[in-house]
Amino acid sequence: MTRTEVLARVREQSSRYALLREQASRYALLPLRIFLGVTFVYAGLDKLTDSAFLSVSGDGSIGQTMESSRDAAAIPGLVDMALEDPVGFAVAMAIGELLVGLGVLAGLLTRVAAVGGALISLSLWLTVSWAVPRYYYSQDLIYLMAWIPFILAGAPYLSLDSLIRSRRSRRTA
Repeated sequence: MTRTEVLARVREQSSRYALLREQASRYALLPLRIFLGVTFVYAGLDKLTDSAFLSVSGDGSIGQTMESSRDAAAIPGLVDMALEDPVGFAVAMAIGELLVGLGVLAGLLTRVAAVGGALISLSLWLTVSWAVPRYYYSQDLIYLMAWIPFILAGAPYLSLDSLIRSRRSRRTA
């Protein structure tokens, strides 16, 4: 094989790797989007189907969870608001998680869904998980940080948002 042929092969492989890197970076957030979507759908469904959780008192109830976390919360006032109607709050939280998860999975209004997910995560971090001994043990803080790329970038690929955007641009063209 001549030197020219070797150089041509190297350029060809380099070009393939560049294309692969471009595709990988394009879809880099997709695994995180799927994880967050599935997790929030599961969390919402789990709450809605757990009769013990949807109770004012008792083991595993929303009321007990809120009462036990109130004094250690960063913002006890948030817990007090939830304790005014713990079951209503639990249902609202579960429906919010479900809608956020479905929105992110479908890539529909992704930025809005991500803001919702971030607010849910922030409220849980400031209340229920605030007493965790070290901040990096708190899963709610991690979820809060995981929502930020979707607030900034949305879901530009494999999403209903991108489908709607491309149809709009074709109409205006």
